[in-house]
Amino acid sequence: MPRTSKRTALSALAGLASVALAAIGLAVPAAAGQTAPATPQAAAGKVVGYFTDWGIYQRNYHVKNIETSGSAAKLTHINYAFGNVTNGGCAVGDPYADYQKTYDAGGSVDGVADTWDQPLAGSFNQLKKLKAKHPGLKVLWSFGGWTWSGGFGQAAQNPAAFADSCYNLVNDSRWAGLFDGIDIDWEYPNACGLTCDHSGPDALKKVLSALRDKFGSSKLVTASITADGTDGGKMDAADYAGAAQSADWYNVMSYDFFGAWAPQGPTAPHSPLASYDGIPTKGFYSDAAIQKLKSSGIPSSKLLLGLGFYGRGWTGVTQDAPGGTATGPAPGTYEQGIEDYKVLKSSCPATGKVAGTAYAKCGSNWWSYDTPETIAGKTSYARTQGLGGTMFWELSGDTPDGELISALAN
Repeated sequence: MPRTSKRTALSALAGLASVALAAIGLAVPAAAGQTAPATPQAAAGKVVGYFTDWGIYQRNYHVKNIETSGSAAKLTHINYAFGNVTNGGCAVGDPYADYQKTYDAGGSVDGVADTWDQPLAGSFNQLKKLKAKHPGLKVLWSFGGWTWSGGFGQAAQNPAAFADSCYNLVNDSRWAGLFDGIDIDWEYPNACGLTCDHSGPDALKKVLSALRDKFGSSKLVTASITADGTDGGKMDAADYAGAAQSADWYNVMSYDFFGAWAPQGPTAPHSPLASYDGIPTKGFYSDAAIQKLKSSGIPSSKLLLGLGFYGRGWTGVTQDAPGGTATGPAPGTYEQGIEDYKVLKSSCPATGKVAGTAYAKCGSNWWSYDTPETIAGKTSYARTQGLGGTMFWELSGDTPDGELISALAN
């Protein structure tokens, strides 16, 4: 997460009509066979942001930045990414970043320096301090992700043992009271992500059920899931509706539909809310995923719309509008073809909008990303659909003053 591959097609006239209405902020009528939400969520609902353990290194983004940016007051939940999934259980991802690194007074959330002999340091200790400042803020430990999802296949062979392992780690006495639950980021059950998983269509249901049994009702159990709502796509490979019965909510990863892993293009927005004329793959847009999940029987309130605080781009592009050819990925600070919003807003300002998101052409580079304006539109869509709120990847992509999360929370 973020991820890079999707497949096949889904598009219905009713879905297109509802998207058109939602994109301009109008109420969306219920499709045939569906029930319109009786009480849609308030504009923000849940606001779930990912914090990455590796962000403290090259990105120099620490827990204190969540506070100084003003983001902490606007978040309802933080997903700490990532714990590893290995040997059939949950494991610490980066001990130094998680609980060993000491902070001086200037780098500490509360201005109090760590000591060399204190029992808990690192981001875990800083998150405890952040929660003390914001008592309503919840923190979940997210396991898996794009790189570490390969371990879920073995975990699914003995879900009870996996759940025991995760429960013991999340509630370890060294960081007791920090985590309010667990988030499972399996990319993807019974389908291909970084590797191909053949755990069976009911594996996610079994894993989440075991986690719910072990964690009980006092802790949150959530999952980040595919937004590939096409016929025969990743969403059809697993019983997401059955697994949802054990989850408090799903974080729908409705981004990375298109990107420079197709180096010659065509250029396309990586997180379109709606379909549009010329979209490279029919059905690769957020509303297609949301409508498919809702039609499977998952309550709208259990679905959070995913947003990306970054852009994806190509170089060697001559066409301003989407659909142009390219010669490869655009240069990025950490990786080719991807860049933070906080960089793009100045280096390549948006020049147009399509399908509820923005794009930008600067020189021969072409980028797509969300802006405060398009995030406001997506939040409006989440409200009209009665969704439980929004999720975003990830906090360090925002500006130092939290421009995107302010648009989201407002």
